Amino acid sequence: MPGRSVSARAVTAAAAAVLAAGALAGCGSTQKAGTAALVGGDRITVTKLDQTVRDWRRQFRADPAANDLRSNSANPGAQLGGESDSDLRGALTLLINFRVARKVADKAGVTVTGGEVDAAVEGLNNKGGAESVTLASGLPRAYTRDLARLVATQFAVMQRFGASPGNLPTPQTQQAGQRWNELFRSTADGMDIEVSPRYGGYDPGEFAIGPVQYRLSTPDSGI
Repeated sequence: MPGRSVSARAVTAAAAAVLAAGALAGCGSTQKAGTAALVGGDRITVTKLDQTVRDWRRQFRADPAANDLRSNSANPGAQLGGESDSDLRGALTLLINFRVARKVADKAGVTVTGGEVDAAVEGLNNKGGAESVTLASGLPRAYTRDLARLVATQFAVMQRFGASPGNLPTPQTQQAGQRWNELFRSTADGMDIEVSPRYGGYDPGEFAIGPVQYRLSTPDSGI
């Protein structure tokens, strides 16, 4: 997203930090144990998230191009993940945003075809290799087409809103980008996104999982 958006927020590399012994240790959580996040009823499990990050770490270490891309602040892949100060939060942010983007496409009346995803993969290949860009974003190679679908969805929705062909930096494209931001934000806000407090909380205004909030227990807190 242009500006403060999915395509313009950097995923920072840092050590993963698990701050609670059990999943969903927050007060009065209605989520099931072992759930990392719920996105409009779609469950992302802690097991899936942990395995995703383990796969990513192994593949990332062995890919010099991904390391170079991730260390570059202009990396197009890292910009698609939202800010995070942990590997787990960065990966979970993207897994959530993939789901939000599908809903955004539905609301905008846009259908993203396999050919458009293929074109987005080719575009990522031109920016350092689609799989390396995916790794630089914080996800393993298996998510390359999911990342490309997010890129294709943004492009298709912005074109529906009047963006210039080729995403040229015109006033029309800037306005389309703002409308994409607003639609993504409002869509995410209406999807009842719940994140386990061990990772933080999803902020629709930032398109990312915010920092973990530390709170002292009190006799009335129920924690």
